[in-house]
Amino acid sequence: MNSREAAKMGDILATEADLLGMIKEYLKFEEFEETVHSFDKECQSKGKLVSKPRGSALRDSKTRKDLLSSFDDGDHKVFFELWTENIPSEVKDTDAEALSLEFYLHIHFTIYPLRRHPGRHDRAEFEERISYFKQYLETRGAALSQTTEFLSYYALPFVPNPTAHPSFKNLFQDSWIPELRDKLEQFLSVTLKPSNTPRLMTLYVSFYYASLRKAMQQLQLQLVESDRRITSYVRKFSKMQADYQNLIGITAELVDSLEATVSGKMISPEYLQSVYVRLFSSQTRQSVVQSTDFTRPGTASSMLRFSIAPQRPKDVPMLPSLDYEKLKKDLADGADRLKSLLLQALRWRLTRSLPGEQRDTVLQAYISNDLLERYSTKQKIVLHLLRSTNEIVRQYMARLINAFASLAEGRAYLSQIPILLKLLTEVLRKEDKESLTRENVLVALQKLSLRRSQQTAMIADDLIGWLVDELQDSDCLSDNTLEYSAALLMNLCLRTKGKKCAENGKHVLKVLTDLLGHENHEIRPYVNGALYSILCIPSVRQEAKEMSVEEILRCYSREENPDLNRQFEFIIKQLNSAEEEGPESDDEEEEDDNDEDLMETDLDKEEVLQPQHRELSGESLLTTEYLGIMTNMAKVKRKSTPLPQPSVDEPLQRPVTPSSHRNTSVGGEGSLPPSRYNSRPPTRSGSRPSTADSLRHSIGGWLSPYEGRARKGRSQEEHNGHSASQPKIPRTPDTPANQNSAHRSRGSALAPQFSQSEPQQNSRPGSANSTGGVGSGGRHILRVGTQHQTVLANSGTSWLLDLPC
Repeated sequence: MNSREAAKMGDILATEADLLGMIKEYLKFEEFEETVHSFDKECQSKGKLVSKPRGSALRDSKTRKDLLSSFDDGDHKVFFELWTENIPSEVKDTDAEALSLEFYLHIHFTIYPLRRHPGRHDRAEFEERISYFKQYLETRGAALSQTTEFLSYYALPFVPNPTAHPSFKNLFQDSWIPELRDKLEQFLSVTLKPSNTPRLMTLYVSFYYASLRKAMQQLQLQLVESDRRITSYVRKFSKMQADYQNLIGITAELVDSLEATVSGKMISPEYLQSVYVRLFSSQTRQSVVQSTDFTRPGTASSMLRFSIAPQRPKDVPMLPSLDYEKLKKDLADGADRLKSLLLQALRWRLTRSLPGEQRDTVLQAYISNDLLERYSTKQKIVLHLLRSTNEIVRQYMARLINAFASLAEGRAYLSQIPILLKLLTEVLRKEDKESLTRENVLVALQKLSLRRSQQTAMIADDLIGWLVDELQDSDCLSDNTLEYSAALLMNLCLRTKGKKCAENGKHVLKVLTDLLGHENHEIRPYVNGALYSILCIPSVRQEAKEMSVEEILRCYSREENPDLNRQFEFIIKQLNSAEEEGPESDDEEEEDDNDEDLMETDLDKEEVLQPQHRELSGESLLTTEYLGIMTNMAKVKRKSTPLPQPSVDEPLQRPVTPSSHRNTSVGGEGSLPPSRYNSRPPTRSGSRPSTADSLRHSIGGWLSPYEGRARKGRSQEEHNGHSASQPKIPRTPDTPANQNSAHRSRGSALAPQFSQSEPQQNSRPGSANSTGGVGSGGRHILRVGTQHQTVLANSGTSWLLDLPC
């Protein structure tokens, strides 16, 4: 062993002895006498050295002595180094006495060369100290510049000979230094008072508060960003509200005009022009509106449709290609911090890329270059990072797998890796409940459960039993973990093999019925789906009857939630059915995973890894150190096949994920821009729309998506209250888009149609062939569709109108 290795070994042993000494000191402090005795005995038997506790009194005494010694010697560098290390920051940064003393100490060390050699000044050393004093005045000393006591001393750096200046005469008196030294001694005796707190506890407290400060800084940044977003949303909402009020006024006038045309009254082009100007003034520049010729047929309607038409996507640049071989090598053999940074950067490439071609190209590059080493024959592959001893590496590997599982092509790739499920379930069972690693693994498994082959493997691995035990203690789970656990359990129970795995029916039923009372109502669709599914087994139905499950459901159905009540009715109907357990379900061999992309916004939440100063991270790390040549392979993404949309009336009977469930609950009719080819909106009668409904539908797409969602909720409520037929069970529990599709087949919406012909002289209101127009000579006639009666509601008053063709 050479001298360097010997020195290193000596440092390790000294550190170990010091650590053991701190442990013993803490045990003594807490009076664990028997434990201390056993600890000493075991350390002695193993030949471990235990350092003696370095008493804080002894340590503080030495610090005081060193500070006073460097004060007497005029050694400002040593003094302020000791001052910074040993005086608590809450004292030296906030205590008025400490700030004042520090100011005078700086003056003492600045003029020390002038006092040491009164006859011959050491000019070079004095200039150096003046420079140091200036720096202090501009930083820590700046806080005292408004205090009269210290104001004159701010001129000290600019006085050529301070010894002769009257303002600084007192600094060179014989009594000034002893007085300052006494003040310093008193301050140190109070501040460095011996403490009985063990060093281990002191270390823990300092680490805890450092972590707390860092967390507070992160929360502060998030708060600022949230405030910025709120301001933006409030501004958008205010504009939307103003537009909505404007549209209501215009709509009322247009309805009046429509009534007038039915009565045979003429509408002037000038009036229509004024309506159009008001309609478009908030959306288009005033000069453009004034110069537009709205007398041309279809101009206004074309402008309206153009305003809601989907914008052509801009050309999105492709991200640079990477050297995947070098990436995989460093992921396998690099330092833990480098591995974590690379896993983070690779995930960000997926989560922060733009949806569509850019993200598809990134994912295809990962798959075609076998990033997770599906086809590798090496002993140590990238996926083995899930078994890393470093918690951050494990967590960031789990986050990357979750990002893969969020995309349909990524799930297809993951499902081809035989060892993956074993690794994921291993992590699931070993990690702590609060661990982000465990949460990401659970979410990834839930997304993978959309694929039938993965469901089969999870059922075979008894994941259902584990989930039931996990959900039994639901109060200890985060909302996200609870939601994804319930959704995963439901997906597995939908399979015939999964239903059979619920052998302990009483235990499963107890857990599921308890979950119905949980304060997190987001889990109810999945709990209902699992209940409905397992109740097809006769033995489980019998146990449910013994447990009075029907009474439990009726107890919960008292809440004002008609959708939930109807789901309970379906479950009760299943409970009371006398059907024997059927064969394998029809969809056991169906193609699974309908190509949904489920990329959540919170995949990058709570980043524990922050780059250090000048440390490369994210895209800059990838493009600086791992730039490759032509590893991005563009591929046309397979178009997803939409499944039938679900009804909220029935429990879920197809696999879903919480993210897809939430997304479809937000979508709906607002996503379809109204046009002459679109359907009529759903109405209470289920057939003909009212005039107000038609007008509202026509302008709906012009409003912000938020208003579209509000309208969707109202039409959904109406539909649910009057639906007579039982819809098919879809993969996700939202209906409006499909409700519209039923109406869409009935023909085009009631929309104005223009004719170039002149009005007939013998036309009259109410006749089958009558037309209402704006005049002759090139003017255009508005035709209204088939005759029917419509109720128009406005300001609490109703009119019955006959709208003839």
